[in-house]
Amino acid sequence: MWSKLAHTILRFRVTLMVLLAIVTVFMGYKSQNIKWSYDLANIVPEKDPDMVYFRQFRETFGEDGNIMAIGVKDSAIYKLETFKKFSDLTYELEAQEGIRNVLGLPNLQKLEKNNQKRAFELKPIFDGFPETQDELDSLLQGAASLKFYSGQLINSDNGATLILITIRKEVLNSKNRDQLVNSIIDAGKRFEEESGVDVHFAGLPYSRSITTSKVKAELNMFLGLSLIVTGIILFLFFRSFKAVFFPLIIIGVVVIWVMGTLALLEYKITLLTGLIPPIIVVIGIPNSVYMLNRYHHEFSEHGDQMKALSRIIRKIGVVTFITNLTTAVGFFVLATTQINVLVEFGIVAGINIMATFVVSIILIPGVFSLYKPPSQKHLKHLKFKMLDAVIKWLDVIVHKLRPAIFIVTIIVAGVSAYGLSQIKAVSYMVDDIPENSPLKKDLHFFEENFSGIMPLEIIIDTGAKKGVQNLRNLRKIDEFENFISSIDYISQPVSVVSFAKAARQAFYNQSPAFYSLPTNRDMAFIMRYLSEGETEDISQSFVDSTSRYLRVSLKIADIGSNRLDSLVNGVIAPKIDSIFVDSKMDVNLTGTTLMFIKGNKFLIENLLTSMIIAFFIIAVIMGLLFRNLKMIIISIIPNIIPLLVTAGIMGYFGIPLKPSTALIFSIVFGISVDDSIHFLAKYRQELFANNFNVSKAISKSIRETGSSMIYTSIILFFGFIIFVLSEFGGTIALGKLTSITLFFAMITNVVVLPALILQFDSGKRNKKSHPLIESVPELAEGIDDDDDESKNNSNNAV
Repeated sequence: MWSKLAHTILRFRVTLMVLLAIVTVFMGYKSQNIKWSYDLANIVPEKDPDMVYFRQFRETFGEDGNIMAIGVKDSAIYKLETFKKFSDLTYELEAQEGIRNVLGLPNLQKLEKNNQKRAFELKPIFDGFPETQDELDSLLQGAASLKFYSGQLINSDNGATLILITIRKEVLNSKNRDQLVNSIIDAGKRFEEESGVDVHFAGLPYSRSITTSKVKAELNMFLGLSLIVTGIILFLFFRSFKAVFFPLIIIGVVVIWVMGTLALLEYKITLLTGLIPPIIVVIGIPNSVYMLNRYHHEFSEHGDQMKALSRIIRKIGVVTFITNLTTAVGFFVLATTQINVLVEFGIVAGINIMATFVVSIILIPGVFSLYKPPSQKHLKHLKFKMLDAVIKWLDVIVHKLRPAIFIVTIIVAGVSAYGLSQIKAVSYMVDDIPENSPLKKDLHFFEENFSGIMPLEIIIDTGAKKGVQNLRNLRKIDEFENFISSIDYISQPVSVVSFAKAARQAFYNQSPAFYSLPTNRDMAFIMRYLSEGETEDISQSFVDSTSRYLRVSLKIADIGSNRLDSLVNGVIAPKIDSIFVDSKMDVNLTGTTLMFIKGNKFLIENLLTSMIIAFFIIAVIMGLLFRNLKMIIISIIPNIIPLLVTAGIMGYFGIPLKPSTALIFSIVFGISVDDSIHFLAKYRQELFANNFNVSKAISKSIRETGSSMIYTSIILFFGFIIFVLSEFGGTIALGKLTSITLFFAMITNVVVLPALILQFDSGKRNKKSHPLIESVPELAEGIDDDDDESKNNSNNAV
């Protein structure tokens, strides 16, 4: 099969390259339709009970993650001139298209009792801008007396204040969101320049917009850097511009195919799928390295260009196919999860890794057949003295220091296993952002002054229609809210309870002493005023149409998944049980924050499951190739140890297990096992060629595949290490840990793997049993024919 494929590729090389060009143009054309995802990634499955409840909450009460905040803390804000600028900012934001409402000190409203109508009316505190500082101070004092806003818009202890901006849902999940957020930021920055007051921004729309913008910029940067780095390393290895240019052309073609695949499958670019192009650049280059290295080896032996090109397809083609398949498996298994972002990432990456094989197997032999054979200058890397010395040294220690290799390996595995036991899984809403970044600093401002900005919702089912109007129910809810507000990193609750308190304060002429729930005596009067007033629109945000369900809206600091779990299950849940134990009310927590944290936990669990599936599938592939349990175990061990080392490093250095770091294991296992397959395939060839002498076969395998393994490992190491230039901690961890893992995988595959084979493989083979790897002549034995047909192909060069 592979012999026929080699002859077909070389005979029809120009036709095949034209076909590739046509497909690439088509993919490039389709990629024009690709879109960025602006939705908050939905990681929790749609049928999950918590997700079902969250959707019901949004249908009843609306979005909870659509608020952006502008915060200031400066006494100058309360000076007449500066407050005028602050007021102008508030009304400028109100006028922007896409904003549903704006709530800030300058446009604050209060309930006023109208005795004539026996109703409450909403009146602006600043009805016309004050003309003097004394008038402003008086109005500000009146605003400070409104307890409803205390802790929400105004920090009574230090004077910090907020502007809360609610963004329309249809804008929130569209490309217009970034434009609107940038417009809000620009307005805030202009105020900062004109007033000299520091401005802080926060909220999910803000963090999502900033993160998306940075991701776009970084993807372009990483794609460029990965091409530059791999190009430089290829030139240093092969000392030929052709050996640099055409592998990069191959990668460029596949990158275009990646974008076309996304468009054809109607997938949007997300934080994950956007990483595929630079990843493809890095893991696609080894195909070219192995093929070019083999081409130069073959040509140096017999000097026949077409024969050398034919042999790289025949000898390397099947191995490259298998290694690309195992790498693709590491990505394809992500499609077994129930998480759309992972499914899309796995499918697109897996398809295009296999596409890399197709493009490589056609272009490398096809293109180089049209050029002159390599000169002696281009073959110098085959006799690179330093590399040759390293490979000879590896051969010596594998043969003479096997006990030491095994002892060191066991010690490293044991130490790493202890580190593994120390790993903790934790995630944050604003994750992976450096502490010194403006986004993180602004977040700390809101946490210090307003207990946070992340949404948390509590839904209370009173158990009956109009149960919200039951004073006994409201008292229990008030008791619960008082407990919640006593927790440092949770804001003052907003609900129908706080609204009822504000109504009582308004009924008694805004006296702060009356900011409490109505008593049995004044409940009837206050409810009569509420029923006749202008407050229906406000109450609809907190009470459903039947007055059975009510919403308690909170803001919480970004305390991380572990502390949030402890808070919910160890503090809030027991208090709910104790307060509502003798009532018919049912209390549940929900909101974007809880869904995000649960989604990350679900994501980690699925990534670990997919890694186990990848282990199993790759073990099956190895089993089909060798049909020998001993060889399967031998081949898997060198690839598990690097993963164990990486897990140990994470444990010792406190790197948490989160989606970005959990993703490493299944991907790297698929990549690292490639070296094992290349080595074992060559070992099988040499075993047959050297009369089943294991020692000779190992030595020759190390000397021929060792250089390619070192080359590709160096490319992979530097290709992934560029991700440390990211501003995102998760991407930095992905770069560092993947590079470290692949480095250790190189060591274990050139040292531990041959040592294990020498120790446990006798070299004897059952003549009646022929595993798949022996059914392919190119893998089972050397090729001694003269490749007459390949010579004929050279005469048919176009």
